[in-house]
Amino acid sequence: MGDLVLRVDGLGKFYRIGRRDRYRTLRDSLSSLVLDGLHGALGDDRQMDSDRIKGAVRRDEYICALAKISFEVRQGEVLGIIGPNGAGKTTLLKILSRITEPTEGHAEIHGRVGSLLEVGTGFHPELTGRENIYLNGAILGMKRSEIARKFDEIVTFAGVQKFIDTPVKRYSSGMYVRLAFAVAAHLDPEILLVDEVLAVGDAAFQEKCLGKISQVVAGGRTVLFVSHNMAAVRNLCSRALYLNGGQMEAEGVTDEVIGKYLTGTFTTEARFSTELAERVDRYGSGRVRAVKFEAKGPENGDSRLQTGSDVEFTVTYESGAEGSLVNLLVAIGVRDAQGNNVFLCSTGMYQSHFHNVPPRGKAICKVKNLPLIPGEYWITVMLKDDQGLADSVEKAALVYVVDGGMSKILQIPSRKWGSVIVGQEWECYPVDTRR
Repeated sequence: MGDLVLRVDGLGKFYRIGRRDRYRTLRDSLSSLVLDGLHGALGDDRQMDSDRIKGAVRRDEYICALAKISFEVRQGEVLGIIGPNGAGKTTLLKILSRITEPTEGHAEIHGRVGSLLEVGTGFHPELTGRENIYLNGAILGMKRSEIARKFDEIVTFAGVQKFIDTPVKRYSSGMYVRLAFAVAAHLDPEILLVDEVLAVGDAAFQEKCLGKISQVVAGGRTVLFVSHNMAAVRNLCSRALYLNGGQMEAEGVTDEVIGKYLTGTFTTEARFSTELAERVDRYGSGRVRAVKFEAKGPENGDSRLQTGSDVEFTVTYESGAEGSLVNLLVAIGVRDAQGNNVFLCSTGMYQSHFHNVPPRGKAICKVKNLPLIPGEYWITVMLKDDQGLADSVEKAALVYVVDGGMSKILQIPSRKWGSVIVGQEWECYPVDTRR
């Protein structure tokens, strides 16, 4: 990995509740330049602000957006920043973009920073697309000749050729974000900060943007990527930060950090309990209900399963009916931590409904050679009777799949290629090139 381009040390940001920042005129900005020198002689004003907050009689007057965040990023690295809404992700990028000043701590940035934090950040609504491209390039410190060389590429990427001389205030949100991303990615910043603005574009544009970010990284530049799209973070980023409530909960290898983030979003009840009788977040007629789910491997009786081992899924059900159930379908759905369907076990797949079974009992499904790669998986349980859907419980259980020695037999692929390992045989034959 290359040289250090970003060092964040004890970065913190506090906002006073109910306070509205006054709009700063050009006169205000010029005055602040003079006052900054005075404050430098008298003491750090930011430190005084921090001291006042720490010593405030009523701490509830302030909200902590960031609390002593520290990390480092090296040249050519792609750092994913994840966390729930309000975690402080955008605040962090605004500080690194010099849009917002920190209350405490500092950040060392070595290189030109290009940022895409909000739709059209840095665009002047009265200027045309062409004028805004040159304006943003100038803000980044680029010469007009440098911007001109990139101009056609930017416009083509954004797909706004017909409207390039139209004021951007007349652009649709899609045109706005396409041009904003094109400008940020093409004007050669050493460090690119990208917030969750890609969600504005359609699927094709998102794919195009992710491809461009990959090109930026291949060129040796550094990217800080904020997103709720865990698949994109996993595919793009070698490292990740998990922010929550302004604090850094985890930092490290992307898969591990994503796992901690997703696990942290699960409720304790859903994570550790497979007792389903008291669950109210379910739907169906209720004629038959799932009251318990169990997952057992060959050697362990808890929910830690092993890749490649035989597994038993058991659904305990009960019905209010006195007589036997004429026609019972049981289905168990498996989803990865991102909510993507992985596979389904269902008696309906083989036309093997249970006929004339007792009103209370257990349905057992045996899975040979569990194909799941190590990780966490959600279980959904569904029951149907002869009158339709009787019960469906999403996130009925969270099962943990571990290696169990499988990595000694084969190389387990990265999760970005999927969640399952399929049985396969390979052969290679010579080809007669003379035919």
